[in-house]
Amino acid sequence: MPLGGLYRLTMLAALCLVTACGLPRSGPTKKEIYSGAVERGGNTHVIYVNDHVARASNFAASYGFSNSFRQAATVGADEIRAGDVLGLSIWENVDDGLLTSLGTSSTDLTEIQVDSGGYIFVPYAGRIRAAGNTPDQLRNIITERLSSQTPDPQVTVARVAGDGATVSVMGKVNGQGVYPIERPTRSLSSMLARSGGVSIEPEVAVVTVKRGNDSGKVWLTDLYASPSNDIALRPGDVILVEEDQRSFTAIGALGGQTRVPLGNEMINAIEAVAMVGGLSTNLADPTGVFILRDEPESVASRVLGKPVVGSQRMAYVLDLTRPNGLFLARDFLIRDEDTIYVTEAPFVQWNKRLSAITGGISSADSVASFGN
Repeated sequence: MPLGGLYRLTMLAALCLVTACGLPRSGPTKKEIYSGAVERGGNTHVIYVNDHVARASNFAASYGFSNSFRQAATVGADEIRAGDVLGLSIWENVDDGLLTSLGTSSTDLTEIQVDSGGYIFVPYAGRIRAAGNTPDQLRNIITERLSSQTPDPQVTVARVAGDGATVSVMGKVNGQGVYPIERPTRSLSSMLARSGGVSIEPEVAVVTVKRGNDSGKVWLTDLYASPSNDIALRPGDVILVEEDQRSFTAIGALGGQTRVPLGNEMINAIEAVAMVGGLSTNLADPTGVFILRDEPESVASRVLGKPVVGSQRMAYVLDLTRPNGLFLARDFLIRDEDTIYVTEAPFVQWNKRLSAITGGISSADSVASFGN
């Protein structure tokens, strides 16, 4: 076959191969993303970011405690609770009293445990509710009960062991364990200090308090910055310290493709791109920076300017070549579970096609040379 015919045959074969099989790439093109827009029958709202969109979409779920946590009263350090062990001493003003032996004037009841219902039993005084009272209040109750049976009884009440009012501290702390609520440890920050403090960087530490069926969480830095976050603890609270798990994913024509922790900072799109090495100079299309997320109903309604039902798939488009493109990217905040995707520039695919074709022709030249 003549060499010119071989070139034409090779060119035709290469074009067919490129058209049929496609070329390697990092993801969909802008055109393919737009084809999935709601306006074209898809299920994704493709929205160009402008000042309105940047403001309307900048919703960030914040951590904090509800009013039920903030308004809970401080537990009295001397309040008796179920599980406490009490010591009682009773003096009687007679030689042969109800509880005292002949020749003695007092009786010691050294270990009386408050039962799960909050009660104790005192001989001749009966079953008495101790939980919820201070030792002094319980002393008056017992004295009143015994006064009808022995003249002028004198009673003292002391807590021998106070593990009835406790909290559990778990997670990324230096001393996990069960700790009693005492006078110095009645607030969240003081209890964390009692457990040895956190064992991770404070900037990424999140503190969760579980109380019954309710729970709340706060950044450790916000706990120390705002007194209202330093809530009073209640018996049975569970304190859990964890490293924040919020993150975003970066893929496409970027300097790096990875999952990136957010930390407790407010990160905008420019900072997020910079955190993975910026746009790839040889690949990226600066008009095709996409932020993909599932937007909650309230935010999606604000962005779209109309009511919607349920969460919505949104593909926000940042065109960095526009006069204010970089400013808009700076104002657009990144949220947990966002995906940042940067498309390849159109010429990249063209170069790939050209390389595939010229590569095929070079191969044909080699074959032809070999045949000659």
